[in-house]
Amino acid sequence: MKATIKTQGQQFAVSEGDILTVNRYPKTEAGDTVEITDVLSAGEGAEFKLGTPRLEGAKVTAKVLENKRGTKVIVFKKKKRKGYHKQRGHRQELSVIKIETISA
Repeated sequence: MKATIKTQGQQFAVSEGDILTVNRYPKTEAGDTVEITDVLSAGEGAEFKLGTPRLEGAKVTAKVLENKRGTKVIVFKKKKRKGYHKQRGHRQELSVIKIETISA
């Protein structure tokens, strides 16, 4: 079964067994289970259901495989001939999840 979910401000088309990298779920550790209730559509073929905007009673269960930090992104600002430059770095907090079950 396939589904379109919305989690952490992003939309993903998923099926059972998929592995996703999303923004970190707060207060979770590796091995925890997360329920995603923002299911936008689910099913395949004649059993396809489309929510307006969400499907009522549908949920996707995912397991957190690991919490990690993404690659470093450098933000560099400069104004030429003014002697102004500023450099900042940022690493995004990420969760790697595996989709276990889809129920709609």
